[in-house]
Amino acid sequence: MISELCFRAVRLSLILGLAVAVNAAAQICYTANEMEPPVRTAIESSAQQIFDMAAKGDVFGLKQNAGPAVANDFSGIERAVVANQEGLSGGQPSLRASYLLDATGGEQTVQQAEFYCGIFGARGQTSNSAGFRIPNLPAGRYAVTIQDVVGKKGPYTLSLVLQEAGGAWKLAGFYAKSGSIAGHDAQWFLTKAREYKAKGQNLNAYFYFIQGRDLLAPVPFMSTLELDKVFDEAQTAQTSDIPTNKPVPLTSGSATYNVIQMFPVVVGDQLALVVKYQWPDISDTGATFQQNMNVMRAALTKWPELREGFQTIVARAVAPAGNDYGSMMAMKDVK
Repeated sequence: MISELCFRAVRLSLILGLAVAVNAAAQICYTANEMEPPVRTAIESSAQQIFDMAAKGDVFGLKQNAGPAVANDFSGIERAVVANQEGLSGGQPSLRASYLLDATGGEQTVQQAEFYCGIFGARGQTSNSAGFRIPNLPAGRYAVTIQDVVGKKGPYTLSLVLQEAGGAWKLAGFYAKSGSIAGHDAQWFLTKAREYKAKGQNLNAYFYFIQGRDLLAPVPFMSTLELDKVFDEAQTAQTSDIPTNKPVPLTSGSATYNVIQMFPVVVGDQLALVVKYQWPDISDTGATFQQNMNVMRAALTKWPELREGFQTIVARAVAPAGNDYGSMMAMKDVK
């Protein structure tokens, strides 16, 4: 799932950053047309090579071609490669876009690196612009490539972050995702969102907008004109019931649960809704399971429309230390 808070930060940063972008000389973005031809060729060749290894499931080869930031802890990329190999296998990538992100000449680590790519207008993004906001980025030169792939499991997107190291472009980030859920693409979810909104089901509408935008976004730290428009449309359906900056109380009998997050997530080939809430002690899993069930019932009592929008609901009790315990049920089994 693309973090909504991350997307909000990208959007707000891009709006506010236009006025001060000229001062961010240490963070510069070049589109493919603005790169020097040898640099562009090297980046795109590296992206093709990494795709070929990922499609074959060659985790060892990918690790050998990884940058210093990820080579020492490659487990996350390894899991992503294994999980998406079937979707990439047999496909031919088509390069949608590539960007060169230059974060040299400034701090050793940029707390909030911001890159503005292409031409921005008076109101922000244009059809040919993009923005990236990456926290805690070590100084250096990076590239982002976005490849569209039609493989054995339909359309996929493979987005890579590459880092220049030792005169070569090394793998620093791997983002593979299917272009559909249960056969439905982003436009289907956006259409359903508008239908739910027309019926007054704003909660379903909001989450379907979020899921549609999730399918559209190549990486969670990128913003484009299209993504901004979906974000704006989602805000027209957002209600105070959705926790953002502070918890939202949910009552079940004499108990009150402070809900801290609600978001859609893909489980198998279905769309589930996750409800995360604060709970002081999750050490007794049997008792915590009962609390999770109470939260599910309370959520579906308060928002009965969710039964139409989702096949599954997940309740996760979050302890003060941040660890959690979750339970998942089909909507039809929550009585």
